[in-house]
Amino acid sequence: MEKHTSISITTGTFVRAIFVATLAYMAWVLRDLVLLVITAIVIATAIEPGVVYFMKRKIPRVISVLVMYLIVLGSLFSITYFFLPPILSDAQGVVTQLPQYLEAFDLPIAGITDLAPVTAQSGNIQSLLQTIFAYRTAFADSSEGALRLASVIFGGLFSLILVIVLSFYFALQETGVEDFLRLVTPSRQEGYVVGLWHRAQKKIGQWMQGQLLLSLIVGVTVYLGLLILGVPYALFLAIMAALFDLIPIFGSFIAGVAAVVIALSSGGFALGLLVAGLYFIVNQLEAHLIYPLVVNKVVGIPPLLVILALIAGGTLIGFLGVLLSVPFAAVLREFVNDYDQHKRSVAA
Repeated sequence: MEKHTSISITTGTFVRAIFVATLAYMAWVLRDLVLLVITAIVIATAIEPGVVYFMKRKIPRVISVLVMYLIVLGSLFSITYFFLPPILSDAQGVVTQLPQYLEAFDLPIAGITDLAPVTAQSGNIQSLLQTIFAYRTAFADSSEGALRLASVIFGGLFSLILVIVLSFYFALQETGVEDFLRLVTPSRQEGYVVGLWHRAQKKIGQWMQGQLLLSLIVGVTVYLGLLILGVPYALFLAIMAALFDLIPIFGSFIAGVAAVVIALSSGGFALGLLVAGLYFIVNQLEAHLIYPLVVNKVVGIPPLLVILALIAGGTLIGFLGVLLSVPFAAVLREFVNDYDQHKRSVAA
């Protein structure tokens, strides 16, 4: 006997589906604005621990938020004024010497065109040099350098101002982000979404603090080691090590290979071996001592999830996607955990 399965779609279900599809379409059309709002939320979340720190010392929230913004903007200005010009100078030197580094290992430059077009043709190298020199010139003026750097990251002056204003508003009100989520969330899911955000917010703040501290420790350690060993472009390689350290597992290896290649080309086998040893020691200290104490113990975001989030964010959105990838990963992890617990409770 044949069984007939009937599927009934109510008017309410159809209307909800249309509503969700409309929201998704609007989010896609306004994706740039949505990304800026999300960036502002992440920035407000990142400075929240500092705001809480000052508030515990009887400083009003408005003053605490202003102090945190002054610290962030002052740090950005200091980095631009003191570090960016020498970093770009080192980057220009590395790109200039890149063909010589490859020839030192008897690597046919023409044979790696498909893998690295920028190193294969002198015209491309010259173009890259001109780009670096242009940025170096643009950032040389300390009065405009910080603004230019931030504008490059956030995609224009208007976007930068919008992010600053929104993040300041979210940070100024203790429940600013929560109020925004309640505004855009259906009332039935409001409690869950706010609770999910509170859990993810704590994880995001801990990850950012831990990872930035970890990158700073790695960058300073590598810089001092390379400086003692006399490796050229030590500052550039140290910044590279700090940035690539944001990528779990593979980041330190990639940064180490670049440093070893430069050391071998400039100082021979002995210097290359010493640099390899330096990066190995730093990697072991990070993996077995610093990372468990600073990041993994307090956050617990799996490294594989971080890698996938970084790749997806960078591919879909670019540099801004890389910045937002880990916060998205934290929210996703909390959501998946909730879904898994719900399935287990239903099965029981």
